[in-house]
Amino acid sequence: MKTSHKNWAVLLLALTAVLPALPVAATLKVGDPAPKLQNGQWMQGDPVKEFQPGKAYIVEFWATWCGPCRVSIPHLNGVYTKFKDKGLVVIGQDCWEDDDKLVAPFVKKMGGDMTYRVALDDKTGDKTGKMAETWMKAAGRNGIPCAFLIDTKGVIAWIGHPMELDEKQDVIEQVLAGKYDLQKAAADYDKQLQEQAAREKEMAPLQEKMTAMAAAIKDKKWDEALADLAAAEKLVPESRREGMALNIDVNRFKILLGKKDYPAAYKLAATISDAHKSNSGLQNFLAWQIVGDKTIEKPDLELAELFVNRANEVAKGKDSGILDTQARVLFLKGKKDEAVKAQAMAVALCDPERKPALQAKLDSYKKGELPAAD
Repeated sequence: MKTSHKNWAVLLLALTAVLPALPVAATLKVGDPAPKLQNGQWMQGDPVKEFQPGKAYIVEFWATWCGPCRVSIPHLNGVYTKFKDKGLVVIGQDCWEDDDKLVAPFVKKMGGDMTYRVALDDKTGDKTGKMAETWMKAAGRNGIPCAFLIDTKGVIAWIGHPMELDEKQDVIEQVLAGKYDLQKAAADYDKQLQEQAAREKEMAPLQEKMTAMAAAIKDKKWDEALADLAAAEKLVPESRREGMALNIDVNRFKILLGKKDYPAAYKLAATISDAHKSNSGLQNFLAWQIVGDKTIEKPDLELAELFVNRANEVAKGKDSGILDTQARVLFLKGKKDEAVKAQAMAVALCDPERKPALQAKLDSYKKGELPAAD
């Protein structure tokens, strides 16, 4: 998976690190009969009209725009390949899709990494989709990918991230063998919901401050943003502080850049970089923040070069996004030929959809012109 300059930008708002992943208001739970299938057009494989006794099913909700979905699909395909001859049927249920026309090309491109059945949602009368409503919304799920494991009697045996099924294949084996302890699974899931409710209550004040910080950043009220971030940092529960530390630091770095407090911003960036030398995505993000934002009046090119070189070393020179950043740093440092070489490698390594944009940058470098940042 190639690095994007925007991958780490989500840390700026960082609400996903604060909000609970599983809302409490769930009426569809483990141990309940699975809702009926209300698929739209089937894009791959034979249609499944209803759950057949004796067979187990995985209904996985995904979308073409979902990065984590792309990562999990090959893993789910491996599960399907292992158990398809033992009675497991996998349905890749597209949902919350921006444009249904994107699904067929996506599936074709995935090829052997996505060989199970794939269906669109039925959006007749409701653009949200019937499967999204009766499965995802009913289960209180607001994020994808999300998978439902249905046992051989048509009852929901498990709900969660599909990647977990790759690690918990014994659950599928027990379901197929009719030996799965459904009563215990239902009790465990109810406990999970209760614990999530407690976490949601605990994190509510933090969520409020992070939301305020995001609004201040949007309005470029940098002092307010820093104050909100400082208040949010104090509200992070002890059990979450280690996990949220990087999140807080990256937000502070971005705000300091916006405030044009460059000495403080670069000092913090160096500290972050030194503490996470093997994190190529983070190193690339830090470098790009320095050279990709035209509003920065004093870009520290030496520091940006250090960050992107660290990223490139970890990626072994095979990440087009990192090479794209490296080319910009080199060009800004007056090293045109080296910039052209790095950008040419980025073009050669990138995904087809990114090639036109990266090629345009390469053409600019060859002309001696700094391309616009994406």
